[in-house]
Amino acid sequence: MGKEEKKFNWGSALVGAAAATATALVISTKPRDPTFHLISIDLTSFKLNFPALDAEMILTVHVTNPNVAPIHYSDTEMSIFYDGSLLGSAPVMAGSQPPRSCQMLRLPARLSGLQLAQNGKKFLADVARREMVLDSTVDISGAAKVLWWNHKFKVHVDSHVIVDPLFFDVIDQENNSKLDFVQS
Repeated sequence: MGKEEKKFNWGSALVGAAAATATALVISTKPRDPTFHLISIDLTSFKLNFPALDAEMILTVHVTNPNVAPIHYSDTEMSIFYDGSLLGSAPVMAGSQPPRSCQMLRLPARLSGLQLAQNGKKFLADVARREMVLDSTVDISGAAKVLWWNHKFKVHVDSHVIVDPLFFDVIDQENNSKLDFVQS
């Protein structure tokens, strides 16, 4: 019996290459959650709001878009909490970010001295310990443009930050973000 000679099948090779390319594309374009990291808190001013002082500051936040698509997002507001009470807020202006990039956002925040005064005993203990726990939440809505389609999304970010209440140094933080696509 003789050996059969097998011919190379270009059609099968092209289908295999297309499947491998499609698999690699799907794996590399799988949406990933953005990351947020509070870099610094800079106190800019105190405003007398009798009977307390309100504090204004700039929050510098490092944001990473790990995705292959550029994103565009709308105005929103970050809420800042101390001991479960709303302490203040920071507006996040609409903007955009290129794919696979990092950028710094400078967010002007205003904290209520009256709310802080309502937690006066805990605040004084935190000042003595030089550790103050702040929590924040923000919901960001926008769209990621892939080819000619705009994919709407929402990102929910929860942050737990420990700061030195005297020098506003960031001691530790934990940031969790969750990306969800919105059906049109």
